Amino acid sequence: MIPLTLAEVATAVDGRLVGADPDARVTGSVEFDSRKVNAGGLFVAFPGEKADGHDFAEGAVEAGVVAVLGTREVPGVPMVLVDDARDAMGRLARTVVDRLPQLTVVGLTGSSGKTTTKDLVAQLSSRLGTTVAPPGSFNNELGHPYTALKADSETRYLVMEKGARGIGHVRYLCELVPPRISVVLNVGTSHIGGFGSQANIALAKGELVEALPADGLAVLNADDPLVAAMASRTEARVVFYGEAADADVRAEDVALDERGRPSYTLVTPEGRALVRLGLTGRHQVSNTLAAAAVARELGMPLTELAQALGELGLVSTRRMDVFDRPDGVTVIDDSYNANPASMSVAIKALAALGGGRRTVAVLGYMAELGPYEYDGHAEVGRLAAELGVDRLLVVGESAAPIHEGATAVSNWGGESVLLTDQAAAVEVLREELRPGDVVLVKGSRYRTWEVADALRADASGETAA
Repeated sequence: MIPLTLAEVATAVDGRLVGADPDARVTGSVEFDSRKVNAGGLFVAFPGEKADGHDFAEGAVEAGVVAVLGTREVPGVPMVLVDDARDAMGRLARTVVDRLPQLTVVGLTGSSGKTTTKDLVAQLSSRLGTTVAPPGSFNNELGHPYTALKADSETRYLVMEKGARGIGHVRYLCELVPPRISVVLNVGTSHIGGFGSQANIALAKGELVEALPADGLAVLNADDPLVAAMASRTEARVVFYGEAADADVRAEDVALDERGRPSYTLVTPEGRALVRLGLTGRHQVSNTLAAAAVARELGMPLTELAQALGELGLVSTRRMDVFDRPDGVTVIDDSYNANPASMSVAIKALAALGGGRRTVAVLGYMAELGPYEYDGHAEVGRLAAELGVDRLLVVGESAAPIHEGATAVSNWGGESVLLTDQAAAVEVLREELRPGDVVLVKGSRYRTWEVADALRADASGETAA
């Protein structure tokens, strides 16, 4: 964070200093985990059900923080008192961003692929200047200001992922950290239970475009009609990316190698260049095109851009992480989270990577689908069968519609089984896997990753926790 006096901090957050020197300067980081505080920093104390940050205020001061931002006094601790610590953290983030005129803020949203594409954009922008981006999918009302407060006078690019579970959420995040470049990837059915309809999801995602200044840039997916239509919601310039013939940044001649890694001809107004990705999955074509459109806007030349795209790697864990075991089994660990769109691209990647090998999909429950829950799961099962997945292991009764959707495909030559839990799936895999098999592990955050961890442990001879 940029250095600020406590008086400046108090003004920014509409707070009151208690037992604190107004001239003392915050020169370290802003942290809400007392284990991460550092000398010269600011500790934010959040009240919680299991732990109250105020109980760790004294320890944070002993560790060297200048003051504690909190909602109640702690005797002997220099405080910046506010009514709402989370709101205050957001106000402070906005103050810091407003004082960094050299900063270009890139905001990304979409129903799927946000975290991966955020990581790709950050890798490219890091080649052009100092970049700050959130770890993983830290994209909510807490993660947003926390990430922004990492920016300082050396930071050129701030790449922000914007999540939402309702209308107005993206707008609020944009008020904390206003974007200069807004990227909308897709509009699917993720969290549709909270939104109520896909139209509402599009309305919410488009708030990112509406937040742009007139001299900003909207990067929109030309292959998604709901996203492309967002061009009418901004006065900023618009760049379309995708495989559509009229996209400004597009891919032609897409092909996959034996590992499911795409190659394509990148076409831009500046010319054409061959791109060979090191990432698995055809969906990475769209993700990398979005990142390419941003990097091009930031000034990366076409030749350098094509090379940089080929050198992109995975940053966040459990997202299309492909590894080979010594016994010849290939595992696709995409177990971080799931929605119908991300399930679809993962199953397609499994089918492409299979290439004549036996394919096994371990699929779990997808959360927050509301009235679309049964159909969303059943469609995933049907897709797996239609793409010829050989063995389907459906984990948990709540995911049963996946099993039902697959077995309803009359001409499917594969087999599906409904299992009680992750342990049962691991047991089946240990009994049935043979050299050459390709296994996909995918599900929402219901510990589906335990299956992937067991497959890793079996490969190394360890015991999975």
